[in-house]
Amino acid sequence: MFETPAFSNAETRPDQSDTPMWLFGYGSLIYKTGFAFKTRRPASIKGWTRRFWQGSHDHRGTLEAPGRVATLVPQKEAVCHGMAYLITPDVLEGLDVREKNGYLRVVTDLYFDDGTCGEALVYMATEGNEAWLGEASVLEIAQQISTAVGPSGPNRDYLLMLADSIREMGHDDTHVEAIEQALLALEAGVDRS
Repeated sequence: MFETPAFSNAETRPDQSDTPMWLFGYGSLIYKTGFAFKTRRPASIKGWTRRFWQGSHDHRGTLEAPGRVATLVPQKEAVCHGMAYLITPDVLEGLDVREKNGYLRVVTDLYFDDGTCGEALVYMATEGNEAWLGEASVLEIAQQISTAVGPSGPNRDYLLMLADSIREMGHDDTHVEAIEQALLALEAGVDRS
């Protein structure tokens, strides 16, 4: 049986020294940092897949009309590609605020594209948090994304920038690509139902 790693909350802090640590980004952290980092490298984590199952009331939607953003869900053979950032612990306070809408910090194994590995913090939202929307069809997700707008802008921009960033890294994500295609078809007036 697949075992998920232990979750921590914002009160559980890693060593507060200046010792750098890796942070793995798989959503907007790939293309929009907004925090200081020493270096960044393409990387992946295993046993997790990216899904647009987390609601966004604070960035890409509102309480009345939440957007949908990426989280990670366990899938035994999956590999999720993203970007790893070498950060110092003082960066976590700002990241905890940015990722406050249902995300918790998890420590997981990290695999760099050059074959080396290490450990990284990753923010992920789990089922049961107040913003969790859960599984839906690709078309339903695309429809919700097409109309949602929040303080950080239109939800469609989040999806399209993420899809572009994954491609620029030389990887595929069939879930993200399917939603992107459905969104673009909706915007073009093509019926995909």
